[in-house]
Amino acid sequence: MSTFVINHSIQIPWSELQFSYARSGGPGGQHVNKTNTKAILKWDVRQTEAIGPAIKQRFEKHWGARINKEGFLVISSEESREQRSNMEACLAKLKQMLTISAKRPKVRVPTKPSLGSVRRNAEKKRQRSERKSQRRSSKNISRDD
Repeated sequence: MSTFVINHSIQIPWSELQFSYARSGGPGGQHVNKTNTKAILKWDVRQTEAIGPAIKQRFEKHWGARINKEGFLVISSEESREQRSNMEACLAKLKQMLTISAKRPKVRVPTKPSLGSVRRNAEKKRQRSERKSQRRSSKNISRDD
């Protein structure tokens, strides 16, 4: 398995994915102080050729806050007590992020309001205007004191 498959059009070579491991702060008792179970995934988003420019642009728009100055996406996981589970969690997060970015945004089709809705809105506006004009005329009546 030389590539990490996201879908039929996106496949990332394993050589582009860099894993490092650190001590996790999660559960594990005394064992947590001795093993590096936290997984940290780094992927160079700007230099990769695994995704096209349109997907890359959407990816940077959605997840730009997670990309550092060097252009690396950094994902970490310390949910599990096992290094392998945390590594798989990082890959699942990356897959989800790329799946979201791969979807093309729907193009808005401008529509006109129907003739009936235009007429109803005009009628409501006329009624509101009439109601407010009646309030004005009732305030202007002088009092007999």
